[in-house]
Amino acid sequence: MDSMQSKPREATGSDLSEQIKAATKDSHVRAENTQLMLSYQKGQITPTQYKLLLCSLYEIYQALEEELDRNAAHPAVQPVYFPQELARLESLELDLEHFFGPHWRKRVTVPAATHRYTQRLREIGRNRPDLLVAHAYTRYLGDLSGGQVLGKITQKSLGLSGNKGVLFFSFPGVTSPNRFKQLYRSRMNSIELTEQQRRDVLDEATTAFELNIEVFDDLQKMLSITEEASSEKGNDATSKTLSKTFSSSPVLQFALGVGITLATVGMGVYAF
Repeated sequence: MDSMQSKPREATGSDLSEQIKAATKDSHVRAENTQLMLSYQKGQITPTQYKLLLCSLYEIYQALEEELDRNAAHPAVQPVYFPQELARLESLELDLEHFFGPHWRKRVTVPAATHRYTQRLREIGRNRPDLLVAHAYTRYLGDLSGGQVLGKITQKSLGLSGNKGVLFFSFPGVTSPNRFKQLYRSRMNSIELTEQQRRDVLDEATTAFELNIEVFDDLQKMLSITEEASSEKGNDATSKTLSKTFSSSPVLQFALGVGITLATVGMGVYAF
């Protein structure tokens, strides 16, 4: 729990948390300055985008949390294993049920890119559990840092009341996000890794960030094409085009989901 007794020590340049921050700095800057990232912060998000995001996040967190659970006793995972405070899967299930109803599982659709990411999580869970640290740190602390802001933006943009549909952004087990992040960093920095393992963790954090940015860049190109179609065919034709494109293009669906996911990471990772 976030009230644990140990007093976090100050991070230094040799700490793993600081090294991840430095290793992903360039990727972070590029991610936070993309147009869609800025648009999301302005509250420009549609119900379709958000629902697709939830579907992708559900698949990703299902893989991540199952692998963390399975490797909970691993010496590199145990120090940062906080299922009561951080687990997102149940919240995502409730959010999906809110939007899609009791049979939401039948309506979860994700593209090949999402499956490739979950396969990566499964692979390292089986063969290199120490690399799960990079994904857990980037994902959870990013969500925790940006969650409150993004939750409010989503509520306002979609006209949602209370926490219905936005439970993903809520961390009821964390009473003080700042204190908890300090504890998490301290725990992660205490993990004993060989120099090669440390380099591998840094590479894994960078790879995770870069893969998301690649999808993000593809989304930007797709959105540009959509805008061109809008100017040529007018609003009515554009509406039909968008509807058809969403239903027939899982790549665009995923790209929109990842775009918003990057907003979470972009806003959160440097608040660590």
